[in-house]
Amino acid sequence: MSPAHSAESPDVAAAPKPAPRTVLDASDISRALTRIAHEILERNRGADPVVLLGIPTRGVGLARRVSDRIAAVEGQSVPTGSLDVTMYRDDIRLKPPRGLEHTDIPPGGIDGKVVVLVDDVLFSGRTIRAALDAIGDIGRPRAVQLAVLVDRGHRELPIRADYVGKNLPTSLVERVTVHLTEYDGADAVLIADKTGTGAKA
Repeated sequence: MSPAHSAESPDVAAAPKPAPRTVLDASDISRALTRIAHEILERNRGADPVVLLGIPTRGVGLARRVSDRIAAVEGQSVPTGSLDVTMYRDDIRLKPPRGLEHTDIPPGGIDGKVVVLVDDVLFSGRTIRAALDAIGDIGRPRAVQLAVLVDRGHRELPIRADYVGKNLPTSLVERVTVHLTEYDGADAVLIADKTGTGAKA
């Protein structure tokens, strides 16, 4: 008679974790940024009042791409910079220390301008709240608008994007990763379960 199965018997091998799924490829991202650039121009009646500020890291690369598309349409460059929000985050004491990023405000500043914040993923809204606080220490823009490549929902604050490349409904157990050629060698937006590999929130 074979021995009875005991509690100490090895478990059946766990099923492999699903690989991240591509929800936007390079051509999708390109089209989304072109559409965002045109929407910015339409809403603001041209490029004259606009200043683009990317939120590090990938928001900076996205801001530069949007700026290039606006310049191609308008025949003039748009002031573009970066805005580090690290020291303005309300969770700074709750997470491991992180290095400061670069803030680069274009010549001429932001007073009286329409500042368009550019970020890769809009999630809880806390990064954007921090960005608004950071802007308040720099100047007084005429208006602040928000452009994001992906809005994944799950807002914790009353913040809404003015320009969205892709609305992507997600669950809280999923992670969304934006890859850009400037930083990652290729363009893609990936989604995966948090227990999977190759993705981050």
